[in-house]
Amino acid sequence: MTFTLAAPCEYHETVCKSRFLAKAAPVSSPEEAQAFLQAVYDPTATHNCWAWKIGNQYRFSDDGEPGGTAGRPMLTAIEGQDCDRVMVVVIRWFGGIQLGTGGLARAYGGSAAKCLQSGERIELVRRDRYSCHCRFAELALLKARLGEFDALIESEIFDAEGAQLVLALPPEHRRRLQQTLADISRGRMELRLLSL
Repeated sequence: MTFTLAAPCEYHETVCKSRFLAKAAPVSSPEEAQAFLQAVYDPTATHNCWAWKIGNQYRFSDDGEPGGTAGRPMLTAIEGQDCDRVMVVVIRWFGGIQLGTGGLARAYGGSAAKCLQSGERIELVRRDRYSCHCRFAELALLKARLGEFDALIESEIFDAEGAQLVLALPPEHRRRLQQTLADISRGRMELRLLSL
């Protein structure tokens, strides 16, 4: 199972007099991740290190810390917590004591992991996109039944006869929903897979 955060969260700890403030949020695009970084960036801090993961895409930054001691451990923490579609920023105020590369990696990775653990998490469900046309007479019944298949309506465009729907549906429910559509419409409605 893979999870994302339900809402932004934060975690604070002090390691050898250095203050670490981890802030995490759900994100669905690199642009959202960048916007979150800009929103929480603290110019008074010594370092604003970050990492994000969205599907197969990821980025991270050590922001002046020795290479591999901040961003990479934070990304490892995201993956270790089975998270996706999240951005973590760890802000550090230097306390005067050198932590060494191992200490930095533990502090940044640990802060990121504890922050993600403290937040409310929701399971990510893979959904494919399908389209179908539904007549007005069948639309209310179809909408009432979609919850049985964990399906979401992404869009509906009305025409003279009904609505063209775009549905997001877990792939394991496709066959059952297709049968339900056929039953509701006496064989007229059909699911068509949209390009992935």
